[in-house]
Amino acid sequence: MTLMPKKSNDSLIQMTELVLPNDTNTFGNLMGGRLMYWMDIASALAAMKHCAAPTVTASVDNISFENPIKLGNVVHIEAKVTRAFNTSMEVHMKVWGEDPVQQSRYKSNEAFMTFVALDPNGNSRPVPAVIPETEEEKLLFEGAMRRRQLRLVLSGRMKPQDASELKALFYDQL
Repeated sequence: MTLMPKKSNDSLIQMTELVLPNDTNTFGNLMGGRLMYWMDIASALAAMKHCAAPTVTASVDNISFENPIKLGNVVHIEAKVTRAFNTSMEVHMKVWGEDPVQQSRYKSNEAFMTFVALDPNGNSRPVPAVIPETEEEKLLFEGAMRRRQLRLVLSGRMKPQDASELKALFYDQL
């Protein structure tokens, strides 16, 4: 069975949430765990949209919080698949906060998550390749193999000496 490649932008999901009192900490900022929950949902939807199958979260890369999102502000999450491997997909997310009164939008964070597609029996299944079109999509696509190798090395599923893409980053510079 040959899967037809899909454009990265075809998996685009845009999710919007309002920060309510139950979503905040004692400083009136959106709790990080709540934002990660929303990011997991948005990225899972992008992965499912890409492969037309149920997916599960396989890994979450480092999430750095650049700017807090305040009570009463709006959260905008944009997620799309950057690259597909055999049964897994990397999803990139950008997160913005928006103050609806001041009508200003600001970057909160961005992150990568990896999802695995499942067949009806709960086993991993092949996913379509990704076709990057924009310059940003092409950069994310090219960097995805290095990020994948880093994830595999850090999880102990790949030996550092086998991470050729990562080694090239360091040894090509010498």
